[in-house]
Amino acid sequence: SEWFQAISFLTEVGHITDDKRQEFILLSDTLGLSMLVTSQNNRKPSNCTEATVFGPFFVAGAPVYENGDDISNGASGAPCYVKGQVRGADGAGISNAWLDVWQSDEDGFYDVQRKDADGKVDHRGRGRLKTDAEGYFNFRSILAEAYPIPHDGPVGRMLAATGRHPWRPAHLHFMIQAPGYETLITHVFRDGDQYLDSDVVFGVRSTLITDWVRHEPGTAPDGREFSVPWYTLDYDFVLNPSETPA
Repeated sequence: SEWFQAISFLTEVGHITDDKRQEFILLSDTLGLSMLVTSQNNRKPSNCTEATVFGPFFVAGAPVYENGDDISNGASGAPCYVKGQVRGADGAGISNAWLDVWQSDEDGFYDVQRKDADGKVDHRGRGRLKTDAEGYFNFRSILAEAYPIPHDGPVGRMLAATGRHPWRPAHLHFMIQAPGYETLITHVFRDGDQYLDSDVVFGVRSTLITDWVRHEPGTAPDGREFSVPWYTLDYDFVLNPSETPA
């Protein structure tokens, strides 16, 4: 009976999985398996940025933006300006590195979880951009907020049965790629979040926690005037050279 219950559970996971919802990755994440595999396969020098879980909401071929653009594309949330530099382990900036960035809106939903009347997805809080000649990048988005993973399916029932909550601390996803360097898949986590010590997918690393600085209503870095508080995030990434030159 236990064996059959396990088979039934996995069958349910398969039935709810489609091209927009990956319940098997969600299951792997919540069991800690994804983070275990990530840790085993991403050993890096101590000065390099740590990797963490990919998550189930990455989308290949996201819209391409220029530095300074607004990748939120209308996603709900407090305005946030993000900047930083991508460097090699030697400290030199890496030019033309591709950054994939994605995040949920303030209600805890990713764009792929919202469809219009025709079933189409309008990409919001998601984009691709390149670093400049010195490895710097900057874009506008929205403030990262904590959110629950989808828990209306078999994975959610598993969490409830084991007395676990479904929440992830506020974070921003990054995937960074550059010739001659290992691809980095990571998050940046918002300091002070109540779920940093109990992330449902075990993805938090202390080196990835940083401040989102709150600013009172006024003039933002791009000259916009805001009547509401806005935020800034400044975070640098250090890539590990690949063993096989590109």
